[in-house]
Amino acid sequence: MPARITEPAKPGADEHARYRWYVLAALTLTSLFSVADRLVLSILLEDIKRAFALNDSQLGLLTGVAFSLFYVAFGFPFARLADRATRKTIVAGALALWSLMTMLCGTAAGFWSLFALRIGVGVGEAGSGPAGQSLLADYFRREQIARAMGFLTLGATIGTVTGLIAGGLIADRFGWRMAFVLLGIPGVLHAILIFTTVREPPRGRYSPGAAPPLQRPLGETLVRLLRNKVYLGVVAGFAVQIMIGYALAIWMAPIMQRNFGVSTGMVGLLLGLAFLAGGIPGPIAGGYLTDRLVARDERWRAWLPGLLGVACLVPLALCFLANGLWLFLGLFAAGYGIFVATQAPILSLLQISLDAGERAFGVAFALFFNNLVGQALSAAAIGAMSDAFRPALGTSSLSLAVFLVCLASGLAALAIFAWTARQQTAAITWSGA
Repeated sequence: MPARITEPAKPGADEHARYRWYVLAALTLTSLFSVADRLVLSILLEDIKRAFALNDSQLGLLTGVAFSLFYVAFGFPFARLADRATRKTIVAGALALWSLMTMLCGTAAGFWSLFALRIGVGVGEAGSGPAGQSLLADYFRREQIARAMGFLTLGATIGTVTGLIAGGLIADRFGWRMAFVLLGIPGVLHAILIFTTVREPPRGRYSPGAAPPLQRPLGETLVRLLRNKVYLGVVAGFAVQIMIGYALAIWMAPIMQRNFGVSTGMVGLLLGLAFLAGGIPGPIAGGYLTDRLVARDERWRAWLPGLLGVACLVPLALCFLANGLWLFLGLFAAGYGIFVATQAPILSLLQISLDAGERAFGVAFALFFNNLVGQALSAAAIGAMSDAFRPALGTSSLSLAVFLVCLASGLAALAIFAWTARQQTAAITWSGA
């Protein structure tokens, strides 16, 4: 049985309020390390391309398939375990594993050895997301969960910035191999902090009525998920829309290097600051806006990400057409800020569409499509399109490939989230009442 925390019985008590924000901060930092270790490869792509004589299609495989296929494959057993076992232990163990594998990426001897080590990073990261989000849903009530998920999203933004800036500066000074090593070390230390200081909350303590079964058979869980139209809608919309985020996170650094001739270290610094400028206010604003709008109509959890996902395409289109570096960065920051504002409503809708006995597995199911479509498919498609467009467009081929994927993703997500909003009813399974 999961351990129960020893904090005050009333969830609104000051001690509990302070501690749940500490847990949110710890999990946000975990998310930071996850994204930094996953995406540091993007700032190192040009260096690795030269070192191993690779093409864009191979880079797409390293950034997408090598990580994503094993991330999603191991996500299900880890999530099933998280719905039954102590979640904070799973998060800590997963963090330690992927941090170690990131460090070992610095020892790669060629394409296939780096491919194998990226698989190890994916296996480790598979254990963190579902267990961590399930933990937060037992620390925050329904009326607070969008804000909590908005702050959790900050980890991904700051992790992207950390991977770009730290990775770029370390690579410039010590080489790309040392960038992997030095970025992996802090994650091991944070894993120890998670294991020793985070307490396991009672499952489903904010669920309405009687507690749901905690060990529902796998077949029954799958049937429940496949019959849940709101859940299926948010999973599909999330998977399609996140293609924008992965396209920007993976390929913007090579675009800057090819179009503006900027060094690796300077790209990391400037692009990291642009991610920071848009990525800090975006998730916070998205969380607070969602909580205000859903007080009037729950369907805003679906409407808002659909609308914002299309709105971000305008500054992104202008960004790819910009001739000056600073205009390019400013437009990118604006587009990215609008995009990341979608994450709070999406993640909160994902959680409230599930009950306490299926949250971790439900998140893993969502992340399966998220990574298979959003990361693996988009990275491979962009790499292949860039290679195909290069004879006619030269260095602009990558910019066009990235924007075409973003455009298709935004329009498809708008349609899916509009459908999801029509499926929403007052009978959502999870409540903070």
